[in-house]
Amino acid sequence: MSGISKVDAIQVFDSRGIPTISCKITLDCGVSASAMVPSGASTGSKEALELRDNGINYHGKGVLQAVSNINEKLAPLLIGIDPSDQAEIDNMLIGFDGTEDKSTMGANAILAISLAVAHAAAKEKNIPLYEYFSNLYKEITGDYLKPSIPMPMFNILNGGEHADNNIDIQEFMIIPSGAKDFSEIMRWSSEIYHHLKNILLSKQYLTAVGDEGGFAPSLKSNEEAIKLIIESIEASNLKPGKDVHIALDCAASEFFDGEKYILKSENIKLTSAEFISYLKNLVGKYPIISIEDALDEDDLEGWKLITKELGNDCQLVGDDLFVTNEKILSNGVKQGIANSILIKFNQVGSITETIKTIHCANENKFKSIISHRSGETEDTTIADLAVGLGVGQIKTGAPCRSDRIAKYNRLLWIEHESTDILLNE
Repeated sequence: MSGISKVDAIQVFDSRGIPTISCKITLDCGVSASAMVPSGASTGSKEALELRDNGINYHGKGVLQAVSNINEKLAPLLIGIDPSDQAEIDNMLIGFDGTEDKSTMGANAILAISLAVAHAAAKEKNIPLYEYFSNLYKEITGDYLKPSIPMPMFNILNGGEHADNNIDIQEFMIIPSGAKDFSEIMRWSSEIYHHLKNILLSKQYLTAVGDEGGFAPSLKSNEEAIKLIIESIEASNLKPGKDVHIALDCAASEFFDGEKYILKSENIKLTSAEFISYLKNLVGKYPIISIEDALDEDDLEGWKLITKELGNDCQLVGDDLFVTNEKILSNGVKQGIANSILIKFNQVGSITETIKTIHCANENKFKSIISHRSGETEDTTIADLAVGLGVGQIKTGAPCRSDRIAKYNRLLWIEHESTDILLNE
């Protein structure tokens, strides 16, 4: 195998025009590959630290210190190392940082290298990136996961931290669960999305889009958003609850004041139990099969209650709750909270740790959903990660904006080129 001969990082920009990191790995054989790191707006308090410059440039959001950490401190550690030694490389970077939250070097710096190493190793082996991830999972855990095309959750209506409107719930998503393959998934989702636009225009609502490509109108209530989506599904000659289901990302920590859940769009303040009843009512009325971050990340008693009340009927996904952290997930399993986990590799900071967290979820019969961030790039790594690890589900925004569509287009190519990789059932 060819060793690493050069590690080079620069500051680039994400889909919100905010600086992030791109890292390129070059091997002795001349092969090179690069990757870019995403960034979140709605973040969990226990996420690994995204190192920012905090100076006057870019409103303090620059990442030149993290870039410098890669080029001057981390790069020398990697020269001559076989890029296929992913776990060894990731662990070495984590050990060099020496902190629990990667605050010395920055989780964004470590992840940039980790992703670029994976791309370079796959390219040097002349295999698709998803196959590299599948092999890596087996190498790290001893288990094999059959690659599969994931079922997407399309965020077609944005609220919360992802939009400048009055909707409290952050994401209203469609799941084309009745589609026969990924090509049909994309047709259905595109048609529903454009029917939604026409319906919004007919009601004189704005059709500007939010961070993840979903429309971001101001509405009368959170429930109105669901009704508009149902209308759009039916306008596409599809059946809600059969062909297409609905998923929510409440991002409840964003509207929890420590005591009450404050729904500004409806001018109500709810206790934990009352908000659970609010969500139960929505699940009873509409074909909602998944709710992410239904409660605040520290409202553990509320999480226990909603898991008891809705856990058999609905996928209850922990994002801010678990932050892709194996230890935090293990504790959550012991406490009986949630039944699924959102996977965002920049929450934890390396591919190896991400794989270990997914393995922990699999061992405890939790479902995993590979996810983008609101600040994305044209990097498509998460599409290959979802396929290679056979997790079955992916969240990467609306069928709109090239930073989101890039991932869907990558999945279309994988389906086209690999006829033995089928849609996850």
